[in-house]
Amino acid sequence: MPALVLLGAQWGDEGKGKATDLLGGSVDYVVRYQGGNNAGHTVVVGDQTYALHLLPSGILSPECTPVIGNGVVVDPSVLLSELSGLNERGVDTSKLLLSGNAHIITPYNVTMDKVAERFLGKRKIGTTGRGIGPTYADKINRVGIRVQDLYDESILTQKVEAALDFKNQLLAKVYNRRAIAVDQVVEELLGYADKLAPYVADTVLVLNEALEADKVVLFEGGQGTLLDIDHGTYPFVTSSNPTAGGACTGAGVGPTKISRVIGILKAYTTRVGSGPFPTELLDEDGEALRRIGGERGVTTGRDRRCGWFDAVIARYATRVNGLTDFFLTKLDVLTGWEQIPVCTAYEIDGRRVSELPYSQTDFHHAKPVYEMLPGWSEDITKAKTFTDLPKNAQDYVKALEEMSGAPISAIGVGPGRDETIQINSFL
Repeated sequence: MPALVLLGAQWGDEGKGKATDLLGGSVDYVVRYQGGNNAGHTVVVGDQTYALHLLPSGILSPECTPVIGNGVVVDPSVLLSELSGLNERGVDTSKLLLSGNAHIITPYNVTMDKVAERFLGKRKIGTTGRGIGPTYADKINRVGIRVQDLYDESILTQKVEAALDFKNQLLAKVYNRRAIAVDQVVEELLGYADKLAPYVADTVLVLNEALEADKVVLFEGGQGTLLDIDHGTYPFVTSSNPTAGGACTGAGVGPTKISRVIGILKAYTTRVGSGPFPTELLDEDGEALRRIGGERGVTTGRDRRCGWFDAVIARYATRVNGLTDFFLTKLDVLTGWEQIPVCTAYEIDGRRVSELPYSQTDFHHAKPVYEMLPGWSEDITKAKTFTDLPKNAQDYVKALEEMSGAPISAIGVGPGRDETIQINSFL
């Protein structure tokens, strides 16, 4: 009954797609359990690059069944467009399963997201404007639209009316916007029903039966630990739980069925959007990391903020997720630096702390305390084993492993599917 959770151990964008794809040939199911099309994965297969936004990375492995779980919020137009794009490139998408309990991102959710973010001005969160937060808010407020509602026009109409009752008041009286017509929304949503029907399933039943039959199931988180609604740098977070516990609620499996939890770490640190970032670099080094690492959001298209590796947040991710392994990505990007700083602790108002402060105020004032590690200049992209790496690169990996609190079991040394060093098996 091997069930693995694979998630980002920083602020997202760590290269989860590469890690998931590496495991894709060995697993039977790959499951997205939270988030929506505000998360992106880039997967390189041979000379082909695939940018996935909503679909699980396992969709690129023919023997794997990709699953969108009940904890995901789904924009039907984005999902169908992504499926169509892959079909045009010869990828078989027919095995996809979509939970009937997943919530739908409606046109009014997208509208509310955009107008609210503009209204906040300088206090904006930095959302992607794709309606993710408002959809999760509707879910919690019990006025959400689920995939299964597309197949009962009466229920769908009642739910849209209930949701727009309040939202139209807000749009007109606070945001000075035109009210949204119920029948127009219902008509658009019903138009997706037949196209989505072949994929809709009771995914909770499917996944639990698969685990009972000793199938290998991989649960794939979007975003990252520090963007978790409960455990991230609130309020600069996403609206769901990318941490390991989210896999249980977002896919409908019990915690006793999880056997390994793998955290993806970038060899340096990046984040997209607003919020505190202690190791952020606003100099030539930051620009070099951005340029060499190709640090532009797959989904947002925004440049990522870049900084040195932060061992404090890595330790925090190990703790809140119960990580058993790390997958270290983009080690090759650091080639060429004479010395590489690593943040081992913070200084806050004259105090040195080695763990992530729970106080938002303290984290905003945290200054990184760096340890300098020797760099390397050799090309590492052809390395196949750990000993193929230059000694300084090996020492860098060992230092990060010791500081982070879990073994590094795989290392990405280039963007390609085969440019990975496997140290320990995840299965």
